[in-house]
Amino acid sequence: MPEQPDVADYVLRTDPQDESLSIAVDGIDHEGKPATARVVTERPLTLFLNGQEILTMMTIGDHPDLLAVGYLLNQNMLRPDDEITAIEYEPDIETVVVRTARATDYEEKLKKKVRTSGCAQGTVFGDLMESFDQVRLSTTARLHTSWLYALTKAINTTPSLYLRAGAIHGCVLCEKDRPLVYLEDVGRHNAVDKIAGYMFMNGIAPEDKIFYTTGRLTSEMIIKTVQMRIPILISRSGFTAWGVELARKAGLTLIGRARGRRFIALSGAERIVFDADTHAAGEEPAHLARKASADSGSPWGARSGMRKAGA
Repeated sequence: MPEQPDVADYVLRTDPQDESLSIAVDGIDHEGKPATARVVTERPLTLFLNGQEILTMMTIGDHPDLLAVGYLLNQNMLRPDDEITAIEYEPDIETVVVRTARATDYEEKLKKKVRTSGCAQGTVFGDLMESFDQVRLSTTARLHTSWLYALTKAINTTPSLYLRAGAIHGCVLCEKDRPLVYLEDVGRHNAVDKIAGYMFMNGIAPEDKIFYTTGRLTSEMIIKTVQMRIPILISRSGFTAWGVELARKAGLTLIGRARGRRFIALSGAERIVFDADTHAAGEEPAHLARKASADSGSPWGARSGMRKAGA
């Protein structure tokens, strides 16, 4: 199995030691004794595209520029060939403004939003499926099972905000057996959008990339991954029926319940190369299993992090 990458090998990741992203809160435990819990922060961020307010989202607050650009990309408000002339973040008034060379006007589009099963109010616009149907994912991309096991081991042993405070989701952009970018937020849609923004701002090609998410494989996750043109999506969590249907329609390789040596692929199995010894892969680390059972019954944290569309 390939050697596990060092944490320093990540190009970019959320810093779990950043004191602005979580705070210590005093309380009592099950025996009535004093106890302290580390909890993640939530703060509003209002997004403007040029002169138009788009929405307010709840976020931990890191990388607001990537979050803003990624959200606009994944809602088709930014085009792949758009020129961003400025990104203005004002922490005092909790706003971020993305300015483009192309004039934009999305007042009508904002009236056609559809709520999805994101944590808890992700939004996908009504005409998003039109572009979804036009995406053609790479047919030459491959996922070696040796890469899959190396990735899950590296990601699960990376110091993270999830392991420090819980109640959070993470998404990881990977290439072969190497995780490149690991970003977290209170909603998985935010974490996805941050990575989409990073790819756009840095000209990262998606055709040979692998996307890993700690959250459920819902329709929203599939749509966003396909929008990003990444051909392989992996999660340690489970699926929704519509998510699987959309993945099959798009030709996306969809792998869920990836824990230790086990996984199940419900779409795009033709990209998988079985080259690893499953017995050598081992089982899921005990600290993850304990954390999952303790953290609101969800494999990767409580489902907080709402968006107020058009707020």
